[in-house]
Amino acid sequence: MIYNAPVKDMVFLIDEWIGIDRVTSLPGYEDMDRETLEFILEEAGKFCSSELLPINRQGDEHGATLVEGVVKAPPGFKQAYQAYTEGGWTGIDADPQYGGQGLPKLVQFQVDEMLSSCNLAFKLYSELSHGAYHAILANASKELCDRYVPNMVAGTWSGSMCLTEPHCGTDLGLLTTRAIPVGEGSYKISGTKIFITSGDHDLAENIIHLVLARLDGAPSGPHGISLFLVPRSLVNEDGSLGERNGVSTGSIEHKMGIRGSATCVLNFDDAIGYLVGEENRGLSAMFTMMNIERITVGVQGLGFAEIAHQNALNYANERLQGKAPGERPDPGKTADPIIFHPEIRRQLMKIRCQVEGARALAVFAGFHADVAARATDSELSERANDTLALLTPVIKSYLSDLGMSSTLSAQQVFGGHGYISEHGMEQLVRDCRITLIYEGTNEIQAIDLVTRKLTMKGGDLIKGFLSYWERFLETEGKTDSLAACLDPTRAAFQRLSEATGWIRNELQTDQARAMGAATDYQRLFALTTVACLWTHIIQSIADKQGALYDSKRKTARFFMDHVLPETAALHRVVTQGGASLADFDDEDFHTG
Repeated sequence: MIYNAPVKDMVFLIDEWIGIDRVTSLPGYEDMDRETLEFILEEAGKFCSSELLPINRQGDEHGATLVEGVVKAPPGFKQAYQAYTEGGWTGIDADPQYGGQGLPKLVQFQVDEMLSSCNLAFKLYSELSHGAYHAILANASKELCDRYVPNMVAGTWSGSMCLTEPHCGTDLGLLTTRAIPVGEGSYKISGTKIFITSGDHDLAENIIHLVLARLDGAPSGPHGISLFLVPRSLVNEDGSLGERNGVSTGSIEHKMGIRGSATCVLNFDDAIGYLVGEENRGLSAMFTMMNIERITVGVQGLGFAEIAHQNALNYANERLQGKAPGERPDPGKTADPIIFHPEIRRQLMKIRCQVEGARALAVFAGFHADVAARATDSELSERANDTLALLTPVIKSYLSDLGMSSTLSAQQVFGGHGYISEHGMEQLVRDCRITLIYEGTNEIQAIDLVTRKLTMKGGDLIKGFLSYWERFLETEGKTDSLAACLDPTRAAFQRLSEATGWIRNELQTDQARAMGAATDYQRLFALTTVACLWTHIIQSIADKQGALYDSKRKTARFFMDHVLPETAALHRVVTQGGASLADFDDEDFHTG
């Protein structure tokens, strides 16, 4: 497989569209400039393509293994992990006081995309550490932060997130893992957790598990859950590693994809843990981590779509099949590269226009995450945080759906060669599939968007978001360069506004009908938002000439013509499809 990091597009979006000056105006980011940004992204791209892509296939073929209770990562992963930590890639956006580089989150998201493109199984060994770091830093005592965070930032120790149990997945209120206080701020944790990504491995010296558990006498349901930090090995007063804690690996899962990543069943048997945050407030503390991971999972899907497109495009330029319609590149040859066939071009451009729009959405979210965390104006910070909260389920679902559809389309371009393992396309399909499932399935994201995000702050989140884009679309004049974007985007936006009103009304009278339309509404929301971003991008380059800008204008127009029309069908399904769904009674699902 091939991979060339899309640094040029990333730098364009951050520097020329968002504006690098808007990033450097935030406290702590003053030293960031275009040259520094470009250097970091180019180095990340080189590392991913030279170190991680070559071991991706062998990670899939060999997989992680469990031998006599010890989990071992696939061959080559240990050496790559050492180079990864030595390069400082585990602490890109981490606080410098704990050894991090303190770079913007929007830079972190771009590196996340590259890592996901080249080797998601490898990335997962440090990805949960990143989320655990943020959860600990936001909720734990200074003592716990000082003791555990520096080694996590350095990658010497890694982290995991332990939520799911054999009898409960998304419904965490059903969990039964117990925590018993034993004095001096410590607890004994007992229970079993499943589907634990990087729950055990031999890449890091220690693993810091964040475990949801219930104290005796705690309220039932989700309001009685606490969060605990449980190290695989205990840590001595001097910071050295002590004896093994009461944490063991029961098994590792045999999976469809990401086989190089160890997904573990973990048994906690009177394991010593430490409370993170307040008692019975563990779920809100864990969601500090979950919300970051949901955006990151969306970016994983974007990474898959990017590398799938690159390889399909490369193959289409090399594969000779049939004679192209119209003017042929070389009439003397018996067959032409399949890139000259309109259907192949359509498939490739449908991936590309969505990838570039999705990357803009990731950059947009990353910038708002940085503003929310760093802006000195509290009102500005709150608005950015609201936007990020609203977009989180949309980003997770739309970008992961895009990864799946793109890997399948790219595999189709390869034909029969895409179905065999030689070209790596079937592995992309298998590896990408999990992104639609973990960190809350995309259906859960849709329900979260409809039932929670549209109603937060009395509906102010969605009102503010729609008002912002309505003002932009109304005030922007229809210049020649914008004509191909503005009218279709305005039409899609009108559909989204009407569907949003319909959903909010149904929530008051028939919640089941609103939830039945959630997935289609979520996609309508995503496509319309990306159309707004494309229009904003084209507006920002209205006076610029050159190959890059001409390509952007052509790609935006293709999105408007070939992807955005789907919003008309989605609007109809959302607003009119509820009756036929409600017609089915329980017994209808047990007949036939």
